[in-house]
Amino acid sequence: MFAGRLAAILVLAAISLIPLQAQDPEALAKSLVTDLLARHFDKVVAQFDETMAGAMPASKLGAILDTVLAQAGAFRAIKGTRVQEAQGYRIVFVTCEFEKLSMDVRLPYNAEGRVAGMFFAQSQPAAEWVAPDYVRRDSFREKDAEVTSGSWSLPGVLTLPQGGGPFPAVVLVHGSGPNDQDETLGPNKPFKDLAWGLAGRGVAVLRYTKRTRRMAELKQPAPAGFTVMDETVDDAVAAVSLLAGTPEIDARRIYVLGHSLGGMLAPRIAAGSKNVAGLIIMAGSTRPLEDSVLDQLRYLATLPGPNGEGAARQIPAAERAARDIRNPELAPSATIDLLGAKISGSYFLSLRDYSPAATAAGLKIPMLILQGGRDYQVTMKDLEGWERALDGHAGVIFKVYPALTHLFMPGASPGTGPGTPEDYQKPAHVHAAVIGDIAAWILK
Repeated sequence: MFAGRLAAILVLAAISLIPLQAQDPEALAKSLVTDLLARHFDKVVAQFDETMAGAMPASKLGAILDTVLAQAGAFRAIKGTRVQEAQGYRIVFVTCEFEKLSMDVRLPYNAEGRVAGMFFAQSQPAAEWVAPDYVRRDSFREKDAEVTSGSWSLPGVLTLPQGGGPFPAVVLVHGSGPNDQDETLGPNKPFKDLAWGLAGRGVAVLRYTKRTRRMAELKQPAPAGFTVMDETVDDAVAAVSLLAGTPEIDARRIYVLGHSLGGMLAPRIAAGSKNVAGLIIMAGSTRPLEDSVLDQLRYLATLPGPNGEGAARQIPAAERAARDIRNPELAPSATIDLLGAKISGSYFLSLRDYSPAATAAGLKIPMLILQGGRDYQVTMKDLEGWERALDGHAGVIFKVYPALTHLFMPGASPGTGPGTPEDYQKPAHVHAAVIGDIAAWILK
């Protein structure tokens, strides 16, 4: 298990759709690690979510700790903590100094402040984001923007090519989870890559903080009756309207670029706005959310070692959640537990009668649909859904990048098959070919 470097004890890959609770995750994580090292295993398990508690009860923690100590030596001190957010989880790295080496204990906290996994790995310096090689920093400028949607004010950035314009423009629409304006995932910032890369090629880009992220920052829980319109669609429509009234922007050439969940919802956004000139769909699912989650877990369960075992243990809970979501009598006030995320029935009901591909087929605008060949979250099954629905639809282009992941970046894992969750922890950038293809399509 520990050959080469200290491996993950357990990995959890999931989707969280509601804002994270306002807590001090670093203090919680330091307390958990302190209890673990003191062998207060019952206190550790008390901080786990239901799935994690079943997979790693107190009776197993002693053996895990002994394995770590055998490799790392005696514990000396906690040296520090840092936090990342990824896929709806607030991930805390607790750096511990041992006799032989320094180690990070990585703890993902879910929306309820419960621990959804535990990783041990040799400490690595935190990677700083640096601009990709294809960016020409003197070719664009940025100014603050604010997307106003109902009672919500969402801070953002408008990236403009140098010159007077008017420019074609793109609104970036996030994937699932409480994303920042850069769609930060581990050390990577795909939306910043897109904004800087496209602006250097003559296309203005608006990116903004997702509403669920703003809710978390303001310590506001999801309101009763929360839907996908509240989470994503209404704000994206407002962002398009903001661009349509911006002097530097050509109001006839405003495009929506949706990634992951944003790609799935892009047709609904276009259907709700008269100002959308076309869609760029990057890794947009055409299948129900619960089906995608189950397929992800079934794939992850095939991975060797404890990572795959951890995913396999989550499958029964995900199957129960899927049955609850599909229940014809699902009430808006019901609560669905999807891998530790408590999501209102109203959210799933707002998706129940929505078909991304069928909605796209009813639009009379051009579309560019992109897919990463190594994407294990949104797969070729989803691309086939777009292809079937849009067969013969004028102005639609499909493009597959065989070597790229869900983030349209090269993966960390070797081979040509589906990637792994570790791909998202490798510093990388949206591939230059993707940037070039999107810019060429818009400017054509």
